[in-house]
Amino acid sequence: MGTSFSGRTGRAPVRHFYTRDSWIDGRAEDQLAQVAGWSGMQSVAGFPDLHPGKFGPVGAAFLADRIYPQLVGTDIGCGMGLWRLDLPRRKLKLDKAAKRLEVLERGTDPAQAADALAAVGLTGQIGEAGLGTIGGGNHFCELQTVEETDGTAGLRKGDLCLLVHSGSRGYGAQIFDGLEDSWKAGFDPQSAAGNAYLALHARAVAWARLNRRLIAETAADALGTTVTPLCDSVHNSVAAHQGHWLHRKGAAEADRGLVPLAGSREAPSFLLALPDTVPESLSSVSHGAGRRYDRASMHGRIRKVRSELEALTRTRFGGRVICHDRDLLIEEAGPAYKAPEAVLADLTAFGLATPLARMVPLITYKTSGGQR
Repeated sequence: MGTSFSGRTGRAPVRHFYTRDSWIDGRAEDQLAQVAGWSGMQSVAGFPDLHPGKFGPVGAAFLADRIYPQLVGTDIGCGMGLWRLDLPRRKLKLDKAAKRLEVLERGTDPAQAADALAAVGLTGQIGEAGLGTIGGGNHFCELQTVEETDGTAGLRKGDLCLLVHSGSRGYGAQIFDGLEDSWKAGFDPQSAAGNAYLALHARAVAWARLNRRLIAETAADALGTTVTPLCDSVHNSVAAHQGHWLHRKGAAEADRGLVPLAGSREAPSFLLALPDTVPESLSSVSHGAGRRYDRASMHGRIRKVRSELEALTRTRFGGRVICHDRDLLIEEAGPAYKAPEAVLADLTAFGLATPLARMVPLITYKTSGGQR
C-alpha cells in the first residue's frame, strides 16, 4: 500500500464542517479533539451529524498512518442503501404493505443465503446466519415516497423508494471482540495483526452490502414488485487513502458520487450528489441527521403510557412505524434526532453535497417482535 508508520505524536489538524448554529454535543467535540492527539493521526474531519460514541465520535472521519479498529467500531460495514421500487404510489395500500413487510423478520432462506454468499465469493469465509435481517438499534428498512427531485438520479416525484440501514449484524462484533489487545494503540498496517484485521474487515463489509441488498429484494418481493439500485454507501469502515488509512465512523463515502442522508421517522431523508472536491473532508460526508439525545435519555422524555406509545407508531406524514419492541420505539423516536434539513444546510454551505431528491417516510420497519 506504500503506507508509512511514522508514529507521529503531534495533534492532527481538525476540520469542522458545521456552523455555530448547528446543535453539537460538547462531549462529541471533546472526543474529536482527543482522537486528534492519538499517535499517528494525520487529519480529522467532523460533520454536522456529529455526536458522542463509545471509542470516539460518530459522524467523523480520521486519517492515520495505522489502523485503529475502535474508530470503525463493532458494526463493520454498516451503511445505507437506496433502491427505487417499480410500484406506482397509487397502488400502495399502507396497512396491507406494513403487514406484508413482516416477512423481513424471518431473513433470507438458508439455501438462498448460501447461494448469495457464493455469488459474492464469501462461501467459507463468513457465515449465513442473520443474512437478510435488519437488526436492532438504529437500523431499519423504510418505504419512502419522493416529494421533490430534480430528476437527475432517475427519480420522479411520487416514486416509491426503499432506504435500508443495516450492517454486519453480529459478525462485526465477533471480529472486534476477537482482536488482540494491541488494537488500542493501533495496528501497524504491515503487521500480521493488521493484515488479519483488514481481511476480516473486508469480509464483513461485503457481507453487510449483501445483507442490505437482500433486505431490499425481500421487501420488494413482499410488495409484489422489483427494485432498481440507486446507491449503497458504507459509513463504518477503514480503507487505504493517499498513503494512509482512512477511518469512517458514521461518515458516508463521498468518493462514490451518491449517498442517502437519512432523516428520522418524523423527518425527510435526502439523496445527495457529492462533488468530493474538498480535500479536508477526507472524501467523507454526513450519513444522516445524527442523534440529538442518547438512548438512555429518551426514556425520560417519553412517557410509557399506551396513548404516547401508540402515537409513536404514526408519523406526521401519515406513515406507519412497525416496531413491537417498546424500548426501541422510544429510543428511536423522531425527537431523538437532529433536523436533517439543518445538517443538509451545513453540507451545502461547505460545498460537500447537493440535494437531488427529498423523500418522506411511509412505513418505517424495525421489528415485529422477533429481532433485537
